[in-house]
Amino acid sequence: MTRQAIHSPHAPQAIGTYSQAMRAGDLIFLSGQLGLHPETLELESTIEAEIARAFDNLAAVCQAAGGSLNNLVKVNIYLTELAHFQAVNDAMKARFTEPYPARAAVGVASLPKGGRVEVEGVLYLPASA
Repeated sequence: MTRQAIHSPHAPQAIGTYSQAMRAGDLIFLSGQLGLHPETLELESTIEAEIARAFDNLAAVCQAAGGSLNNLVKVNIYLTELAHFQAVNDAMKARFTEPYPARAAVGVASLPKGGRVEVEGVLYLPASA
């Protein structure tokens, strides 16, 4: 099986030794996205805006792969404050349609660049589609 790196100029550039996403067969593994503005690499000011931006960044990488958020089969969300979980639910409700992807939400001590939320996922996109 070949691997293919996927890149979107509409999401923040990788800030380490990783790709924004990697295709392996019909699956695309999306690296975590913070609530960073793609051009300034600054975090959004409110938690709601940071969550929205993280999902928008993830959507941009999904689009670069040829899909959308609705092709996600698994989403992992990392929050420095689990009290922000309802804001995540609100953001997902605004962006996803049923059936929703499987999901995990994990409380963490810290995230890169002082982020409060990071979202990653697995996209199912058959190569023949």
